[in-house]
Amino acid sequence: MSLWLSGIGVSRGIAIARVQKAHGGDLDVPEYRLAAGDVESEIARFVDAHAHAKTQLREVRARIPEGTPGDIAAFIDTHILMMDDRSITESTAAHIRDGRINAETALIRTRDALISVFEQMDDAYLRTRRDDVEHVCSRILRILLRSERQISARSEHGEPAVVVADDVTPADIILLAQQQVAAFVTEYGGPLSHTAILARSLGIPAVVGLRDARRLLRDNETVIVDGEAGHVLADPDTQALGFYRDKQRQHERHRAGLVRLKGRDAVSRDGVPIRLLANIELPEDARVAEESGAQGVGLYRTEFLYMNRKELPSEEEQYDAYARIVSAVSGTITIRTLDLGADKQVDSGRSHGPLPTNPALGLRAIRLCLKEPELFRIQVRALLRASAHGRVQIMLPMISNLQEFRQAATLIETARAELRAEGRPFAENVPIGAMIEVPAAAIAAPMLARHARFFSIGTNDLIQYTLAIDRVDDEVNYLYDPLHPAVLHLIRHTIESGRGAGIPVAMCGEMAGDPRFTRLLLGLGLTDFSMHPNSILEIKQIVVESDIARLRAAMTGALDSGDPQTLRDRIAELDAP
Repeated sequence: MSLWLSGIGVSRGIAIARVQKAHGGDLDVPEYRLAAGDVESEIARFVDAHAHAKTQLREVRARIPEGTPGDIAAFIDTHILMMDDRSITESTAAHIRDGRINAETALIRTRDALISVFEQMDDAYLRTRRDDVEHVCSRILRILLRSERQISARSEHGEPAVVVADDVTPADIILLAQQQVAAFVTEYGGPLSHTAILARSLGIPAVVGLRDARRLLRDNETVIVDGEAGHVLADPDTQALGFYRDKQRQHERHRAGLVRLKGRDAVSRDGVPIRLLANIELPEDARVAEESGAQGVGLYRTEFLYMNRKELPSEEEQYDAYARIVSAVSGTITIRTLDLGADKQVDSGRSHGPLPTNPALGLRAIRLCLKEPELFRIQVRALLRASAHGRVQIMLPMISNLQEFRQAATLIETARAELRAEGRPFAENVPIGAMIEVPAAAIAAPMLARHARFFSIGTNDLIQYTLAIDRVDDEVNYLYDPLHPAVLHLIRHTIESGRGAGIPVAMCGEMAGDPRFTRLLLGLGLTDFSMHPNSILEIKQIVVESDIARLRAAMTGALDSGDPQTLRDRIAELDAP
């Protein structure tokens, strides 16, 4: 009898294959005290395990083929760098020495302390970086316990399998992809998890957040994985197999056809040009973005320069990093200023006070920068200097009122004056824009548009704040609804406010790269989309096949119906041929 399961679809595609379960999720970790004479040898045991784990990651890194998207190698590079982080190595050794406890227990204490810091982070994307800590510490822990798990991408019959696990690390995913894994199904994770990001980059169907998957699915049984809908069908009947095999062939033809669009402009059937931009994090990603046809960078995050360190990055360090990425991008690059909060140590250990009860609503992003103007000044000087190497725009995150924007603009103008007086080169006319991710900013968009040079809608936070839910929280993320009428009203109001003031409006949240929403956003008047480079061709195909005048006419009055189902029906009609 067939079993139908639902999780979170995070990577499109259909897989039909046998189950290969990855066993050994939670580890049985012993805890014991050491004799005084055993402390140094226990530290040495930890150091050996740490070195072995680092060697394993370097071997995985060396096996990544040439031409692989930069973000894939970046995950492994992040883990290799984290291996050398003193917050892991020195803290664990200190726990062993001070508490006279075994290395496994000491490492778990280190891991839990670091994870608690990441879980307090306000930015949903950065909060998922707790997974990096989990994966790095787990790799060392398994070596200490002599319990290194081997995950195979092949079934007992030697065919590509659907790997079912509690979670899979970036290193596991890369190795499994090289074995031509059919799909991933994990019990944990969400749209921003490592499994989701890497599966999308590698084009592997994936469903995450499917609780009890290892208990409900049997080794070697045939399953169908629909990575778009988030469905897993176990022991399918003949009719279901036929339906999904046909759907699988359609998807493969569709992907093969996207290659034709690489050199084509993103212009709709009725002649409306649309700008497709990329969200990137590393200079290597710029090459991948351009190969995918991106016309520039709509979001470059700067937080990683500040994380996993005790000292703030200097102006020179930041300038070097920004200059490299700006030089690697041929089009305009929009760089977001620091989007961290007071719950992180970003200032050489100085405390801003007790951790806030709700850091997402606390001292973060532009609020922190305005309270710590020297922190902001150093970054802005570095950004302005980097503007001498290309076309830079500076984007201010979490703006909630006009006063914040004007304060930040004044500090930026002061930095300009300093550089001018010092004779340092920079572009005089760097546009300063606002990220619209707080409902108050969306509502006040007409006022902000008179001062900002551009808007970028951050749908990830805008949806969270509008609907008062944490999309990383498994208990409430089912309420995360991009099609909620309130969300769509705020998006439309922001776009219309920008158009009325004559400034460009982009969208850089996940919604911009989701093909389910492309025609809706075109109908609402959006013309600048920024997304993961791997989504660009998919979105371009929808653009070139769309009649935007028809889409805009179809959306007239649709948001005012008051009935969510009527709205969803209208949106579904937009995708009809």
